[in-house]
Amino acid sequence: LQKLIHLLQATDDPLIQEQALITLSNSAAFSVNQDIIRNLDGLSAIGGMLSNCVPKVKEKALNALNNLSMNIKNQEEIQVFITQVSRTVESAPLNSDVQLAGLRLLTNMSVTSDYHQKMIKSIPCFLHLLSEGTERTQIQVLKVLVNLSANPAMTRPLLRAQV
Repeated sequence: LQKLIHLLQATDDPLIQEQALITLSNSAAFSVNQDIIRNLDGLSAIGGMLSNCVPKVKEKALNALNNLSMNIKNQEEIQVFITQVSRTVESAPLNSDVQLAGLRLLTNMSVTSDYHQKMIKSIPCFLHLLSEGTERTQIQVLKVLVNLSANPAMTRPLLRAQV
């Protein structure tokens, strides 16, 4: 895992980055690896790939963070990327793999109310995607909205959202 994280940081080759992210994502299926990746500063290395201009690399980074977000301690570190992930969801092509990967990560990050405040500005985007997206996009958006709506503190922002 340490070598993969180092390789991810050391190369500019999108194909190598994509493969390293896929491997890290698959490794994150095991909880012990989630802790190891965090302790090796892998979350920030993977998060750094969110600014990559290659859509496949960005998608694989979102997928890896999504798998790593199943761990509460990882969520504490991943939360710094919520605003960037929200912007990615807003700017990605409608119904694209990047958009769906971002929505899946936001779904996991919104399971508890800890990070809901960081998603308030994205509520109009979520509602737009709910009306314009395909069924897959709509289902993923609904998961985020259901999670947000379970928090009484989110009632006003949800009802006041400009659509």
